[in-house]
Amino acid sequence: MSGSRAAIRYAKAVLLQANETNIANLVFDDMQIIQATIKASNDLQTVLNSPVINVNDKKNALLAIFNKQSDTTKSLINVLVENKRTNLLEDVSIKYIDLYNKAQGVKVAQVTTAVALTNELTEKILSKVKELTGSDKVTIESTIDESIIGGFILRIGDLQYNASISNNLARIKREFSKSI
Repeated sequence: MSGSRAAIRYAKAVLLQANETNIANLVFDDMQIIQATIKASNDLQTVLNSPVINVNDKKNALLAIFNKQSDTTKSLINVLVENKRTNLLEDVSIKYIDLYNKAQGVKVAQVTTAVALTNELTEKILSKVKELTGSDKVTIESTIDESIIGGFILRIGDLQYNASISNNLARIKREFSKSI
């Protein structure tokens, strides 16, 4: 919990600095790259979370990996290293993305499916979400969860629409249980 609050504070500070220098969109791109890179690399996650690895080694590794990012992003990395909070880097990037999207009025729709979305289906979902939210600024985050068997689960903010086969099967099971 405290890690999450700290990540929000770091993300707010970075967003404020990025807004002051008019590079919030550039830092947004950096944070997307950082999030994707950390999520994709178990080794990098281990390095960031390890108390055994020297902080200078962590700093050098992070600055080498993210050498093409903005000075603001590199400054964030330096601050996290100095404060021994490198384990928060992924959370800070996620919180920054959320804060940036909220500031820009972008709605994020989270779609969970049993298989990867096709481009055609992504476009259909995107248009439906735009219709439901009344916003032209919508992005889709897709997650694959084979346990839902088929269909999809759509989340937009606090709203959720569950059209998964596993949900329908559970509903039918409940109905049969009531009948017996």
